Amino acid sequence: MKKTTTARLSAAAIALTLLVSACSDDEDDASAEPTEEAGSAEESTTEMDDQAAESDIVDTAVAAGDFDTLVSAVQAAGLEETLRGEGPFTVFAPTDAAFEALPAGTVDALLADPTGDLADILTYHVVEGEVMAADVAGLAGQEVATVNGASFTVNVADDGAVSLTDAAGNEVAVTQTDVEASNGVIHVIDAVLMPA
Repeated sequence: MKKTTTARLSAAAIALTLLVSACSDDEDDASAEPTEEAGSAEESTTEMDDQAAESDIVDTAVAAGDFDTLVSAVQAAGLEETLRGEGPFTVFAPTDAAFEALPAGTVDALLADPTGDLADILTYHVVEGEVMAADVAGLAGQEVATVNGASFTVNVADDGAVSLTDAAGNEVAVTQTDVEASNGVIHVIDAVLMPA
């Protein structure tokens, strides 16, 4: 049971990372590099936001530089063309660090079967339509259906912090919001969501 949950979590992490890479490359670059210097992060975020508005979700994620695993997973699962499509899509994108936090070997196992658990996990990170942060906050306590068909629950703390509870009962924090792309928006999360 734990191995199945771990595999699904790993797959979800990969899917999210790929989605984020596809959706938040420009904005994530600003987010990924700011850990070195606060000034660099603010400048990178501004540049990423400007680039993202003109780039699709995949190009935005690639440009961000902190979603290499996610982008690789999205490509392996055959979802790149879809995430470059008209949309709009909302992608809750796990960072490379989120994928690295998965049990050892999880990402490799998911990549070995890209159209199975990996695709399920990745599509669990995508919601149809453009859902901005203000809209997400208004969904407190509600379940949100994903492209995967499964749902996650939106949690909003008293201080306004947003987290998501996945189908496996894991709580994942939203760390950056409203990274706009030409075909949707990316929200960065700190862990991989699992559909079950």
